[in-house]
Amino acid sequence: MISSFNLQFSFHFKGKEQGEMTRLFTLLFVFVPFLNLSSGKTLKRDVKALNEIKASLGWRVVYAWVGDDPCGDGNLPPWSGITCTLMGDYRVVTELEVHAVSIVGPFPVPVTKLFDLTRLDMHNNKLTGPIPPQIGRLKRLKILNLRWNKLQDVLPSEIGELKSLTHLYLSFNNFKGEIPKELASLPELRYIHLHQNRFSGRIPAELGTLEKLQHLDVGNNHLVGTIKQLISLYGCFPSLRNLYLNNNYLTGGIPAKLASLTNLEILYLSYNKLSGEIPSSIVHHPQLTSLHLDHNQFVGRIPEKLYKHPFLKEMQVFFNSPFLKGAKSIGVPKVLELADSEFLV
Repeated sequence: MISSFNLQFSFHFKGKEQGEMTRLFTLLFVFVPFLNLSSGKTLKRDVKALNEIKASLGWRVVYAWVGDDPCGDGNLPPWSGITCTLMGDYRVVTELEVHAVSIVGPFPVPVTKLFDLTRLDMHNNKLTGPIPPQIGRLKRLKILNLRWNKLQDVLPSEIGELKSLTHLYLSFNNFKGEIPKELASLPELRYIHLHQNRFSGRIPAELGTLEKLQHLDVGNNHLVGTIKQLISLYGCFPSLRNLYLNNNYLTGGIPAKLASLTNLEILYLSYNKLSGEIPSSIVHHPQLTSLHLDHNQFVGRIPEKLYKHPFLKEMQVFFNSPFLKGAKSIGVPKVLELADSEFLV
């Protein structure tokens, strides 16, 4: 159709006049998509879901959500924390960010009707109760951030249906039960933050099959088992850089196989019931920068080569009685609490 228009245009205009008209119509073609974006209607399904959410949230959110259309209606801007995207003839809600506004009450189930969400961020509120199983509807969700709430109960197995998920932030809640092995069915998952909950049982070894996983934090829970069990699968955790297992009830020793995690940079094993000698193979982590072994039951000598590791900036080994005399730490202990901005994209 455009080529046909150009032929007619060339026929009617010549020389300088043709050049000016060409520039005019070029500008029109450039700006038409933006005109369509502003004039597109918001999908009724999303409007209904957002208004249901609005009715259940506190006044701090409601007063910033003005107008009938969450994506804006030309006279009013989109609701605060709402991002919309034009898909075909309609605008759909793709991001919902309402954090640190003292939202009180259960997780708003109407959120799970926003099928085009790619980012859901409701961290640092006062949400209570469980994550509903309907969360599995959000097939396009990439980032789920619910940290710093009062959510509880077990994680629904339906979380394993979020096939696009890359970042999972559930730290600082009251979740209990076992970490669902269904997380291992999320092929895009890169970051798992489950710190400071009440998870129990063993860490699923199936998580080791996540080829893109870079960060696993399950510290400050009630987890049991051994590191050997966690890394039992062949070729496990090929991309893992940061592993936080601290403040649990893990037993056994550090298996030599841990050296196969060659991308490992940070290893926190503090405050467990780990025992045995530190294997010399631990020096074979070429990228290791931080190693925390304190408050366990290790014995024997620290491999001398660890003190000569080219990248190791921090190593904590204190409170491991009856460690042999002469074992010394490197660097200054750091607080494990991470800011909300850490690892977010």
